[in-house]
Amino acid sequence: MFERFTKDARAVVLGAVEHAEHAQAREVTEEHLLLSLLERKAGRASFALAALGLAEADRRASVRRGLAEARRRGGLSRADADALSGLGIDLSEIVSRVEEAHGAGALESGGKGVARSALGRLSGHRPFTRDAKDVLTRSLRAAHAHRDGHIGDEHLLLALTTRPGVPAEILADHGVTHEALERVLYGAGEAKAG
Repeated sequence: MFERFTKDARAVVLGAVEHAEHAQAREVTEEHLLLSLLERKAGRASFALAALGLAEADRRASVRRGLAEARRRGGLSRADADALSGLGIDLSEIVSRVEEAHGAGALESGGKGVARSALGRLSGHRPFTRDAKDVLTRSLRAAHAHRDGHIGDEHLLLALTTRPGVPAEILADHGVTHEALERVLYGAGEAKAG
């Protein structure tokens, strides 16, 4: 499938791997894909994000803060926290107690603890999580749905918005929904990414 990726989409995937390496994570996650997409300065995804108001540095910082808060909750979305609340489970209280006992960020699922080389760096290949692989698969479906002969960075962004979870929730908080992206990228009579 990777051979069908455009130069921009390949750069996003490679950037996600770099984000995982920088975070010393065992695996590449959806979050790493989102962070890589946010850093891109060219491509259709970058155009769409800018058109929806997410190009500004303060909004990108807001997305990063949202991702950090979700990591602090052990990777659970606000929808997950609300569902637990409906069962009488106060996630904020659990996070506070765990952090009291084990330190700030104890629930973060950073995936640290990978074997290290003699130089102190992480060694080995970083596989993609099941969820990140699902984003890649969904990007292929998005390309097929629009009869595109390639998988572009815009398809990766569209795919992130179709999966329930933290990245889609945070993007939606900033006005980047699947519907809004479809309108910007493929909408009739409106500005389209070119």
